[in-house]
Amino acid sequence: MARKIPYAVASYEKIVHENYHFVDKTRFIHELERYEVPVFLRPRRFGKSLWCSILECYYDIQRKDQFDTLFGHTEIGLNPTALKNSHLVLRFDFSKVRASDSLEEIEISFKEECLNSFGLFLNQYRAFLPDFIQPESRDASTMLARILQTVRMGHAPPVHIIIDEYDNFTNQLLNTRQDRLYNALTTGDSFLRSFYKVIKAGVGEGSVARVFITGVLPVTMDDLTSGFNIGQVITLKEHVLEMLGFTQGEVEAYVDAIFKEEAFPENLKARVLEDLKTHYNGYRLLPDAENPLYNSTICNFYLNDLVLGKGKIPVETMDDNLRVSVDWLRRLAGGDHPARELLEHLMLEGTLRADLTLLRSRFSMNRFFSPEFLPISLYYLGMVTFKGEFRVGFPNLSTKRIFAEYFNELERIDVSGDYAEIFEAFLEKGDMAELFAGYWRTYVGQIPAQAFDKANENFFRTTFFELCARFLSRHLFIAIEVNRPSGRSDFEAIGRPGSRFEGKAHVLEFKHLSRQKAAEMNLEKMEGPGAEEVEQVGRYARDLKAQWPELTVCSHVVYTVAGAGFRFFSL
Repeated sequence: MARKIPYAVASYEKIVHENYHFVDKTRFIHELERYEVPVFLRPRRFGKSLWCSILECYYDIQRKDQFDTLFGHTEIGLNPTALKNSHLVLRFDFSKVRASDSLEEIEISFKEECLNSFGLFLNQYRAFLPDFIQPESRDASTMLARILQTVRMGHAPPVHIIIDEYDNFTNQLLNTRQDRLYNALTTGDSFLRSFYKVIKAGVGEGSVARVFITGVLPVTMDDLTSGFNIGQVITLKEHVLEMLGFTQGEVEAYVDAIFKEEAFPENLKARVLEDLKTHYNGYRLLPDAENPLYNSTICNFYLNDLVLGKGKIPVETMDDNLRVSVDWLRRLAGGDHPARELLEHLMLEGTLRADLTLLRSRFSMNRFFSPEFLPISLYYLGMVTFKGEFRVGFPNLSTKRIFAEYFNELERIDVSGDYAEIFEAFLEKGDMAELFAGYWRTYVGQIPAQAFDKANENFFRTTFFELCARFLSRHLFIAIEVNRPSGRSDFEAIGRPGSRFEGKAHVLEFKHLSRQKAAEMNLEKMEGPGAEEVEQVGRYARDLKAQWPELTVCSHVVYTVAGAGFRFFSL
């Protein structure tokens, strides 16, 4: 029986018992045990919650009899550590804590989540804690202290604490500019600092064997430092860099297994692998990282659609959960105007200069929002990744498309109103020149003058792609900056199987000119594109044809002129 795809499945037991695919990362448990209180941070949708579930199953003393079932097929099952199934596991999920407008309401929500975890823990380990007595005060710190005291006094197995999304609610406060509340939470004798102080004391006295913490940003951990200075932030350690996310080799093996079990045709596999690589790969978490990583949860989003569609290539490549709120850009940049400037820069240049000396495992809220720290802040949020030692940029097509959407939102550019006629005409006639002219007239015509004057090839290519992807993805595979054997093609649109464009493809070469250069070339009167552009687009067309011989490839060259217009040539 073919296995299922574990999209949005964060329970390791469910994956094992209900026949899901599993990309085995359990070898990294050996690496984690080199630290007592590891803190591991990754952007959204990187599989952090599933990893917490794996650790819970591995260390839980109550699951000792299930070890072979749960882990016998994994790397850690073949080479377990001495600590397997030796702890009482207490797990928290702070993504459930509600960020509100008052410290009292946040504390109530925090207490509710902690009491839920305490209840499950005490019910599961009742036999190990027969002498536990409920304290009069049921606040989170007092309850945790009583549990740890009972463990210590009763000589029970030590506690293994797992905290998932430790900074989810504090990040919401930062995002919504509730700095006063954030500071109240992370300084003085707040309930949050008291909670972490109890954990710290438990580690010191031995009732807590280990602590594992996940989240997105190191800010809260840094601001809690005096109350919890035992956390070891391992986010940037090379030996655990690939603990979450998929490598290229893992993706290829995963896709091979799916195709074999589902009996999908082999000629489909290249298209799937290219889609996955284009949309989800490219997270280089250190400038010299050996392998870029795929966002694992979003890979599963795509592969789940592929399997449910019985081999039909998914139309929608973007999980909305990947999108970070544009409010983060506003906050990081310092307001709407600087956020627009940041977006313009990224849309025009594709990268930002980054000072590698600022790349730290810990930094405070004040540092996080300082202007010189902006590239590193965007990196931690998963919006950009390293492109060499001195620059950060978009990791993949999905993030590039998200930034194009941010640009449209902040510049108030309409991308839904007057486009039906343009795209209906393209679906009827397949005229790429007419489609580009419609984009120029309807979309580019809305761009503010100051942005239009600075717009370049990168900008026009990205915004044309975003618009086409929005309206034509049901009919065409659309991508930009695609790596081909002879170079990187600017824009490709390949007909989907079963669509009216099946067997057809378009390749566009973009060339941006200054007004002076356009005048020197006499662009307005040119009867055809230049030889260099013809040669370039011809190479990419041949590359496409070599990979998919059944395609009829139409080649085009488009010249855009700074602050002026364009010329479109179909070959």
